Amino acid sequence: MRIFFLLPRVPYPTEKGDKLRAFHQIKQLSRHHEIILCSLNDSVVHKDALHVLNKYVKAVHLISLNKFSILLNIILAFFNGRPMQVGYFYNSSAKKQILKLIKTYKPDHIFCQLIRVAEYVKDIPIPKTIDYQDVFSKGMDRRIALSPFYLRPFLKSEHRRLQNYERMVFDCFDNKIIISEPDRDLIPHPEHDKIVVVANGVDTEFFSPQEREKKYDLVFTGNMGYPPNINSAEFLVKQILPKLLPFKHDVSLLLAGSNPNLRVMVLKSSMVEVSGWVPDMRECYATARIFIAPMQIGTGLQNKLLEAMAMQIPCITSPLAFQALKAKAGEDILVAETPEEYVKHILFLLNNPVEARKIGLNGHRFVKENFSWERETAKIEALLEKPKQM
Repeated sequence: MRIFFLLPRVPYPTEKGDKLRAFHQIKQLSRHHEIILCSLNDSVVHKDALHVLNKYVKAVHLISLNKFSILLNIILAFFNGRPMQVGYFYNSSAKKQILKLIKTYKPDHIFCQLIRVAEYVKDIPIPKTIDYQDVFSKGMDRRIALSPFYLRPFLKSEHRRLQNYERMVFDCFDNKIIISEPDRDLIPHPEHDKIVVVANGVDTEFFSPQEREKKYDLVFTGNMGYPPNINSAEFLVKQILPKLLPFKHDVSLLLAGSNPNLRVMVLKSSMVEVSGWVPDMRECYATARIFIAPMQIGTGLQNKLLEAMAMQIPCITSPLAFQALKAKAGEDILVAETPEEYVKHILFLLNNPVEARKIGLNGHRFVKENFSWERETAKIEALLEKPKQM
């Protein structure tokens, strides 16, 4: 089968969740299918991207979005009722290029990642699958209360637009997939139970246990320009660490990940290191005693948790991130809500290395048994091969 993969970003390097998910889905599907990759791009392409991607695809087409057209189309989206982030990625010139590519390659199926690019293909009469991945509308809703008052009217408007758009595109695609059951149940469509849950996997051969000197007590990783990660970093440094210091005055924390926002950079101190981009995130996990992900906003399955657990690092996270994981709280991972609960769990793990080791081992076993890229992508393959409903 020839599959036309339409993405909002070039899926390499895999430092962001949507890029990681797309890369592994393409890699797995390419074993039995011919992949034509079409990616929008608003930044400098990594020097190795085309070399790596060409191992798995028949052809790669990158469509550049310049800053002026992005701004113009965000403004147009505001007036036509579309979500701003759909406007960000939509361009009439890009649409002409995409339609031309589809006419040239005549794919058997179109795979569309995220509602951000649904506008390009939603009306094309070819069997189509959309990967919602996360529920953008709910993620936006969670940001409202934590944002400055002057941003709230804009965020509320975007929340409504996203809800309407997520509901509308549901009926434009033959198949719908999403990353977790909690996310599926939040899609604002009466038939959301028809969405197939396709979780992420984790490469347990790459993210495997490593013996390293422990330089940090705590580590938190992710794209540090992404609002939920910025919020988590601030919560960790401003809410948790002050309550931990009376019990652990020499605590050390690493905030590791690309594109650190100014709000993250100012968190630097003698206790807190902000690394920026790192070539191999395994080093960050392996040199920390505890991985902590105090997610307060956002949706979806946290890849960072899967990776840390795969490396046998004991993890602590929030109820919000935990619900998509479906692990056993207290056995595979620790769950906390208040700063005081986080402090309690941190001290327990630091003061009880045998118990910390046990939780790390349980987490490792859990992800190996439950998160396989091959098994999850097989669900997509089954959908692609299903006859189109008339």
